[in-house]
Amino acid sequence: MAEAEGYRVPEVCRTIGITYRQLDYWARTGLVTPSIREAGGSGTQRLYSFQDLVVLKVIKKLTDAGVSLQRVRKAIAYLRQSGHEQPTGITLMSDGSSVYACESEDEIIDLVKRGQGVFAIALDKVWEDLSVSLGKRKRDRARAGSRPQALAGAGGA
Repeated sequence: MAEAEGYRVPEVCRTIGITYRQLDYWARTGLVTPSIREAGGSGTQRLYSFQDLVVLKVIKKLTDAGVSLQRVRKAIAYLRQSGHEQPTGITLMSDGSSVYACESEDEIIDLVKRGQGVFAIALDKVWEDLSVSLGKRKRDRARAGSRPQALAGAGGA
């Protein structure tokens, strides 16, 4: 689906690697609400922007690493307040309990020097990976739609 139109829930779940229940809970609790269109009753679907997908991917990475949802909420609030349209140069680091936003190499080195084991999420890498992943899916769908009918059927007559 084109970025201008947004991404529907099934594609978001597949792309990010989360369940519908997780996405629904995060939307209902305000962690990540769809910025293009909220669900407006029966028959309407939430539509998420590409930036929403970046935030969702970061949330997924942090929760997979064992960071509590309460701390994830604080990290996401910080990212929203920083006002970066594209999070170039920001690396989130965590020791599993706290989340740190590092915007320079000096901050990263200082955090690592403390001797605590940390993991890092480079936000511009998340952005790039999602761009590639979504672009590949779009190309695959376009190719599948252009297959000859004889190849598209299961079996044959």
